[in-house]
Amino acid sequence: MAETIRDLLASHAADAPAILAPDRPPLSFGALRELADATVATLAGLGIGRNDRVGIVLPNGPEMATAFITIACGATTAPLNPAYRADELDFYLTDLRAKALVVQAGTDGPAVEAARRHGTAILRLHTSPDRPAGWFELRPEDGAAAAEPRPAEPAQ
Repeated sequence: MAETIRDLLASHAADAPAILAPDRPPLSFGALRELADATVATLAGLGIGRNDRVGIVLPNGPEMATAFITIACGATTAPLNPAYRADELDFYLTDLRAKALVVQAGTDGPAVEAARRHGTAILRLHTSPDRPAGWFELRPEDGAAAAEPRPAEPAQ
């Protein structure tokens, strides 16, 4: 029986499509597993792991889906509505005690401002139209304080 989200992903054929989007090649389960492993390793390198909370403020789409799944493989995820006002984001970041907030690369706004007010690390989600649906790379915002790296362990 599967004990982790990563275990659930492992139960699918590597070449089976996992994420689809119009006008983009599908992301296979094998590629989704690789993305999950890379995301967990990136988070661990930033000191984020099991029992830490990561907020996600992204528009609906394949990258939101894969960010939620892959981050949940190594930490607790909390998707937040991109339409929240500053006071709502302040409330949720305080309530969650989020260690990091994931936002789309190149965007600013209330979520980024709230994260900065709370001293929450900002992780920028970078995509490429040349890659399959849902593929992304997380990069810490310039100037983000580096935390002590952690082992890359699965969240349970």
